[in-house]
This record gives sequence, structure tokens and C-alpha cells, in this order.
Amino acid sequence: MKKLIPFLTMTFFGLVMLSCSTDDDTVYVDYDTYPIVYDLRNVNFENVGGSYQISRSFNSPMYETDMLLMYMQVGTTNNNSPIWQQIPITFYLNDGHEVDYNYDFSRYDFVIYAGGTFDLYNTNYVINQSFRVLLVPASYGRSTEVDYSDYNSVVQYYNIDDSQPTVL
Repeated sequence: MKKLIPFLTMTFFGLVMLSCSTDDDTVYVDYDTYPIVYDLRNVNFENVGGSYQISRSFNSPMYETDMLLMYMQVGTTNNNSPIWQQIPITFYLNDGHEVDYNYDFSRYDFVIYAGGTFDLYNTNYVINQSFRVLLVPASYGRSTEVDYSDYNSVVQYYNIDDSQPTVL
């Protein structure tokens, strides 16, 4: 009996050590979504009841597990690459006025809004604007590994091929 107790004790601790492994080799694959890139190039806002808007519908509804990120082209680099800035965004003009861009979305569509402290009618703020829309998995949305305000950081994190976006 004395020889059996150490053997049972060693067996018990061995089983506990194997079952308490902290290595998680499980690969999680998100099969219900994938990054999608949409482009709105040189679009004009429409005056809808005194509000400047651009509205679009998705070709197919977003998954409930997706989130929408919206970026506005605010310029180009020396090699003519677009510079994207996340909206909502406010531009503070030299004359003290402001121009704001914001958006809302549902699973089926989105609306981009432009407003300001002055009438934007026939100004460059509502004519020939370009936007980039990214649909990415929301399951990653709580990640601190990516700066969502940095377009290039998002593209790199989600491994998005943005060379041929879908035009809406």
C-alpha cells in the first residue's frame, strides 16, 4: 500500500499538469465575414431638406458581426497616393467657420453628412469629395492592436487588399 500512494499521487499531479496547459493552439477563423472595401469617388452631396447628404445602399446587407469604418480623402502624397482621414471630422477654417463630416449606417445602407457654420451650397466642401468605406469584423473591434483612425494601420491589421475597391 505504501508503494501505491506515491504512484497515485504522481499520476494525479501528472494529469493535472497536462489538463492545465495554457497553450491555446486553436486557430479561430471568422467564416461569416471578410474585409470589404467600397469607394465613392468625386461624389457630390445632395441638399436633402437643408442637410447635405450622400446615401448609398450595400449590394448585400452587412453581417451583424461587421463594423463600418468611414474615411475621407483629404489630400494626396507626393507620389499621388490618397491620404485618408477617419470621419467624423471637423475642419476649422481660417475665417472662424467650421465644416463637419459625419455618417450613420445600418446593415443595408449608410449616409454621409456635411454641415458647417455657414451655407455649404456650391462650395468645394460638398462637391467632388471622395470616401473609402471599410467593412471589417466587429469581433476584432475591441482590439488595441490597431489604430482605427489610421487607415493604413487598419488595412495592414486586417490584411485588406484595397487595390480594387468596389465602387458604390
